[in-house]
Amino acid sequence: MQLRPQALTPEIETNHGMKGIVAYSLGALAAVIAFASCVKTEGSGADSTARDSSTASAAACAGDNGGIKLPDGFCATVFADTIGHARHIVVNSNGDVYVNTWSGDYYTTPAPSGGFLLAMRDTNNDGAADIIRRFGPDSLRGNGGGTGIAIYQGALYAEELGRSAGRIVRYAISTDSMTPTTSASEVIVSALPVSGDHPMHPFVIGQSGDLFMNSGSASNSCQIKNRTLESPAKKPCTELLTRGGIWRYAANRTNQRFSAAERYATGIRNAVGIAFDPGGQLYSTQHGRDQLRENWPKLYTVERGQNLPAEELLKIEQGGDYGWPYCSYDGRQRNLVLGPEYGGDGGKAVGDCATKKGPEAFFPAHWVSDGLVFYTGSQFPAHYKDGAFIACHGSWNRAPGPQQGYNVVFVPFAGGKPVDPAKYEIFADGFAGANKSPDAAAHRPTGLAQGPDGALYITDDKAGRVWRVVYKGAAK
Repeated sequence: MQLRPQALTPEIETNHGMKGIVAYSLGALAAVIAFASCVKTEGSGADSTARDSSTASAAACAGDNGGIKLPDGFCATVFADTIGHARHIVVNSNGDVYVNTWSGDYYTTPAPSGGFLLAMRDTNNDGAADIIRRFGPDSLRGNGGGTGIAIYQGALYAEELGRSAGRIVRYAISTDSMTPTTSASEVIVSALPVSGDHPMHPFVIGQSGDLFMNSGSASNSCQIKNRTLESPAKKPCTELLTRGGIWRYAANRTNQRFSAAERYATGIRNAVGIAFDPGGQLYSTQHGRDQLRENWPKLYTVERGQNLPAEELLKIEQGGDYGWPYCSYDGRQRNLVLGPEYGGDGGKAVGDCATKKGPEAFFPAHWVSDGLVFYTGSQFPAHYKDGAFIACHGSWNRAPGPQQGYNVVFVPFAGGKPVDPAKYEIFADGFAGANKSPDAAAHRPTGLAQGPDGALYITDDKAGRVWRVVYKGAAK
C-alpha cells in the first residue's frame, strides 16, 4: 500500500528494505496507517508554528517504545515512520528535525516521490511529527539522496549523490518556513567520488566553519581484484589519494571542488559516524574490513573471520594515518596488525602498523558503526554526560555464526576520553526484531542526533522509522 503525497510531501510506503523487500504483516500495516493518520503532510510554504522544546520531554511514550528496548527510566515515541531510507539526522534550535534519505544500489525499493530531504515538526509536543515536508531534487533530476546532513549558521547542508558524482549543498532555511523558501541551493563541494563499495559522504561542521567529510573506500582492502580469494594488494594503495579518509573544506565557501589536496586524515576505511566531542575534538567511527576468512582461508579460521577485525572509534588528528588498508585492529591483542594482502601472517605480524594510530575505543567485529553523537544535554542522567552514542547498523558477514549489532551503544567518557577502550553499553536494542540479518531485520539503526531539550533521535534506513528517546526516571 502507498499513500501518494502531493509535491514535496513524504511518501508513506510499506516495503522499504536493505538488499531486500520486507513484507509487513497486517498488524504492522495497521500501525503504519494509524501513524499516517496523525501526520499532516504539506507542500512548500511558510508555517509559523514552532515547537516549544522546553515541554517536549512531556510527550507520552508508546507502550512498547516503538518496538525497541531501553534502560529503565527511558522511553521512546515513533517520531516518524516509513519516510524512506533514513540516514543521518539533525535537529534545529527550535526542535525542527531534518533527515537525509538515500536511494541507490544498497536498496531494492523505488525512490520516493519528491525530494530526499525531509523537514519534520511536532506542533503539539506529543513526541511525533505532525508536519512532514519533502524538498530538494528528486530522482527524476538524477538525485539519489544521501547520508550527510548538518545545520550551520541557520542554513541546512546536505549530501546529494548523483549517478557519476556527489556534492554537498546548502539551503537557506528558517524556523518559520521549515523548508527553503526557494528551491535553489548553493554548491559547497562538488565532484565527490561515488564509485565502489562506500559512496557515502557523511560530514560535520565545526564552530569555526571547517567542514570535515568522509570519503569512504572504494574497495574492501585495496586488492587488485576486490573481495577476491587471495588476490594480492595494490602497492601502494593509490586509492588513498581520494578515498579512505577525511577531507576538510570551508562551510562558508561555495563552488569548492573535491581533490586530493584537501585530505585531512587518511587510513580510515569508512567513517560514517563523524562528530565533535564537547571540547571540539573531532572523532569518527571506522568500519573494519570484511572477509578475512573468505579471502584468506589459509590464515584465518571461521571463528577468527567472524570476530576480526574490531570496529573502531577514532580520535581524528590532522595528518593522522589510521592504518587502512595495510592494517586492521585486533581487539583481543589491542593493537593494529598487518593485513594478509600486505604481508600479514593471520594476526601476529605488526610491521609498519606500529606507526599508525589506533582507536580510542573498539567494538565487536562487523557491527557497522554508522551514527555518532556526543551527549551534551542535561535531560539524561549524569552517567551519559559527554559520552558517545553510536548507532550500529548490524552485520552481514558473521556467518555461519549469528549476525550481531543492530543496536545503539554508549561509550562512557571521563576526562575527555573513554573510561575503558573496551567498555561499551548496549543502550537501545530490539531494532531488528526476531531476525538479525540485513534482509530480515525489521529496522537498522543508522543516524543519531540530540534535540535542544536533550532528547535523542535515532533513524532507521530499513523501514524509514525515526525514534525520539527521552528520560522519565525519577532520579538522575
